[in-house]
Amino acid sequence: MKHQLDFEKPLMELQHKLDELKKHPETHSVGLGWEEEVAAMEKMIAEKRRQIFADLGAWDRVKIARHPKRPFMLDYVALAFTDFSELHGDRLYADDHAMVGGFARLNEHKVMVIGTQKGRDTKENIRRNFGTAHPEGYRKALRLMQLAEKFGLPVITLIDTSGAYPGIGSEERHIGESIAVNLREMMLLDTPIIAAVIGEGGSGGALGIGVADRVLMLENSYYSVIPPEGCAAILWRERSAAAKAAEALKITAKDLFALGLVDEIVRESLGGAHNDPAETAALLKVSLLKNLEELKKLSGSDRLKRRYKKFRAYGRVAEKTEALAGSAPASASATPWKALGESSVVRV
Repeated sequence: MKHQLDFEKPLMELQHKLDELKKHPETHSVGLGWEEEVAAMEKMIAEKRRQIFADLGAWDRVKIARHPKRPFMLDYVALAFTDFSELHGDRLYADDHAMVGGFARLNEHKVMVIGTQKGRDTKENIRRNFGTAHPEGYRKALRLMQLAEKFGLPVITLIDTSGAYPGIGSEERHIGESIAVNLREMMLLDTPIIAAVIGEGGSGGALGIGVADRVLMLENSYYSVIPPEGCAAILWRERSAAAKAAEALKITAKDLFALGLVDEIVRESLGGAHNDPAETAALLKVSLLKNLEELKKLSGSDRLKRRYKKFRAYGRVAEKTEALAGSAPASASATPWKALGESSVVRV
């Protein structure tokens, strides 16, 4: 099997034995029919796969999110949407091929779908800039969102990027400003917005199209302020601590859902979306439709109020007890930290 991940090695070994058995039926075990042995081994592989993928760590899920065979934004557009008509350019500088968007249909719903797109090979990756958009990509995305608002169309964003492009040209054309403007304008956009993290959700590059009424994550995607390798280089002074950093950052769908930072986890096909893109796309489509239909029942003012409240609720902190009470703890054994209640939550 190509592009085998390290934790899938036991599966690879069992699959190799199964392939050999199918090629050479005469080698089957004595006292057990060939068909029975094949069926038993297939059952063993399926059970092993369930065991492995039921208990993956954060770093393992990061590896799946980056799998080269994983479906990209345009794959989901082809599998879950119809009548996609791509729109180009930011009307200011250029057309960024790392950011793709256009009109589409999601069943009977007319929508604007926007997302970051990676490449499958070197040539395509150069064209797509490895899925890392320039300022013009975010300005194009905002232009399409405002066009959607004008025609009363919901916006669906599909996020899969390691981050915005940090090059000199990108900085010269104000990448930080372009993302900041998107954050502000998406908060005020008077149309339903759904964001789905389908692979990598890296830093401001993801947030630039991630302000939404509902934020979904595929179960093997990640969403983080910094890639694990970058965090490891800063905190542990070595990139080899990336696995430790991934666990500490709480970047998986399960962690972020528990923290209330994402609204729903979308199940993938067993073994990751790359094992069955059509099944994963179907599951994503069901989730998108359910959330879209719920949002369309709300008035524009209600959606905006809920969106504001949702993002203002981010950023709970804790403060020292003595700072709150104005005096030192009663005893050395007293708990020095206290989680603040809802009325005292510090907002960011």
